[in-house]
Amino acid sequence: MEILKILNNNVIVSHNELNQEIVVMGRGLAFQKKVGGTIDPSNIEKTFVLETHGMSEKLAKLLRDTSEKYLNISAKILEYAQSHLPYKLDEYLYVALTDHISFAISRHNQGIHLKNPMLWEIRKYYKQEFQIALMALEIIEKETAIALGEDEAASIALHLVNSQLSGENMAAAVQITEMVNTILNIVKYHFKMELDEKSINYERFLTHLRFFAIRFARKEKLVETVDEFFSEQIKLKYPEANTCTEKIANYLEHQFNWSLTKDEEIYLTVHIHRVTNRHKMK
Repeated sequence: MEILKILNNNVIVSHNELNQEIVVMGRGLAFQKKVGGTIDPSNIEKTFVLETHGMSEKLAKLLRDTSEKYLNISAKILEYAQSHLPYKLDEYLYVALTDHISFAISRHNQGIHLKNPMLWEIRKYYKQEFQIALMALEIIEKETAIALGEDEAASIALHLVNSQLSGENMAAAVQITEMVNTILNIVKYHFKMELDEKSINYERFLTHLRFFAIRFARKEKLVETVDEFFSEQIKLKYPEANTCTEKIANYLEHQFNWSLTKDEEIYLTVHIHRVTNRHKMK
């Protein structure tokens, strides 16, 4: 296998049989080797494919100051996460997660334990990602003998959520969580009720809000597909839910300068009616 780039003594960049750029890891893999030389495939311990142009350069910069053992830990976590999530993970997670784990371990060793102010929301709204993040803590502990707390799990979960936003904008993942949390609170206060968080309707509503917020972060707008008549019929049929939607629209307009389309208003109104009406009936 030809060496295209040496990231450090144990990590190199090469090509596989499909001519895809790959990162391969192994103890002493590049020791006394040069670019253009070859390595023995039997010494390879870990391989992963890079589809994004320039990703190997980012990894190279990271590994100048970070041990590749954290890259190996990240690869194990992402392999587990990808097998349990319905969406494709962004490759930038190899960089972001490796850097995060390295910094978290460093802080732990210095006795610095940061609280994640969004732990409660992340655990509640991103249950699948949070469960995967808890498994990530187990992987980290197995590899380093260091037990990190749930605050770190929340941060790892946010990295997974952020992967849907294509990479490096961690602030967007925080903004999405805050937006979802505020919209749910608007619904609760408007109807003066607690929602049944174990119900299918709540899960559907939460999923809708998450993708709704992701579209905002990506600056994506739905193409209008409904006419004025249908929109008015929904308002007449679900007046209370529509009033709640108007409050949400007002919040989004003032807080984010984002105007809802008629489609988005209808979807929100129908979901709000469903999640609140079923609760009333129960």
